[in-house]
Amino acid sequence: MKILNWSELSLVEQAVALQRPNVESMDVSADVAKIIATVKQNGDAGIIAFTKQFDGVQAEKLLVSADEIDAAWQELANDIKAALRRAYYNIEKFHRVQIPLDTEVEIEPGLVCKRLVRPLDSVGIYVPGGSAPLFSSLLMAAIPAKLAKVRQIILTSPPAKNGKVAPIILAAAKICGVKEVYCVGGAQAIAAMAFGTKTIPKVNKIFGPGNDWVNGAKMQVAQMSGGPAIDLPAGPSEVMVLADGSANSAWVAADLLSQAEHDPQSQVVLLALNMKVINEVKSDLQAQLKTLSRQEVANASLKNSRLIVVNSYEQMLDICNRYAPEHLIINTANADELVKGVQNAGSIFVGANTPEALGDYASGTNHVLPTNGAARSYSGLGVESFMKFITVQKASKDALSSIAPTLQKMAHLEGLDAHAKAISVRLET
Repeated sequence: MKILNWSELSLVEQAVALQRPNVESMDVSADVAKIIATVKQNGDAGIIAFTKQFDGVQAEKLLVSADEIDAAWQELANDIKAALRRAYYNIEKFHRVQIPLDTEVEIEPGLVCKRLVRPLDSVGIYVPGGSAPLFSSLLMAAIPAKLAKVRQIILTSPPAKNGKVAPIILAAAKICGVKEVYCVGGAQAIAAMAFGTKTIPKVNKIFGPGNDWVNGAKMQVAQMSGGPAIDLPAGPSEVMVLADGSANSAWVAADLLSQAEHDPQSQVVLLALNMKVINEVKSDLQAQLKTLSRQEVANASLKNSRLIVVNSYEQMLDICNRYAPEHLIINTANADELVKGVQNAGSIFVGANTPEALGDYASGTNHVLPTNGAARSYSGLGVESFMKFITVQKASKDALSSIAPTLQKMAHLEGLDAHAKAISVRLET
């Protein structure tokens, strides 16, 4: 963990202090490209071969049966069912108010313009399995997709050692009403959803987190002719915490560790008003780290961490907006006031009683957020992520006659005579 005093750093040193970890050490782009090409050419056979190669599983069928999905839900303990239901309710409630409506305005007499809202026809959701099956990411994508009225929602998730999708992921699919689940992971799953196979349908847009192979595949297929759109450019998760003397150092340490345990390349940053807070948090970090089941992962992540002393709340906000964190926790006495100054962040957690874990699971907000500084220009997932917008215009003869001189003048200025003719031919008839 690096402890820095912001005011003592040069401009170059400040820029270095806010750099993300180098995640480009392992370039898998060439291998990902080969996987995509193979799946495009060989379809299901390519997927089965890669599943055997990478997961050590001989896939007999890719589609998970409805009975298996039902059984996964039925076999859950009642308290887990209750937790999933509550999370579903909160996420659905927050996203329902985001549903956009058609708009219409009369621009000039007789000239009417509209914006029509339409759902995407099909989407694919990728959910990682392995040691930490991220079933909550399925809730975050499937619920707004349902609200947007997407016609076809499919899910892909890699097999565990037993050759099956993790039961908790299937249970989440059940509560979300996702009926098409395919047992396939990695770049081959992304390629299948991007271009389709005999078993797995092609989709219009792909959502969901993943490792370097998955994220690399998403970026590649999105740039290919006929490829799908994707949700967000993805990188390791991150959190920035703002703290003053009112903050409980143990709580701050717990918030930092809750992010650090995600990934060795995750980054956590603390901005504190004095060195006393920094030292107390550092001590609590070291004590709590010893109790974690994912201690090794968190410890590796903390090597990328920054504990930074600042001299004012204004400096806190300046650094925050430069860094543009995925998650921003404001644990200060004036937290509500500081929110007004935040320009760049994926999601904000306000006050001592609002840990990031609240938004990760069940506050109602979406936890699929822009990373690696992308919060300067990207937003997290919402209902609109699963929709598109079509503009419409309709003019009466009088309206066209009125605006014709403007249209013709602009067409001639651009040297597009046929554009001007399309106006005059109507007026001359």
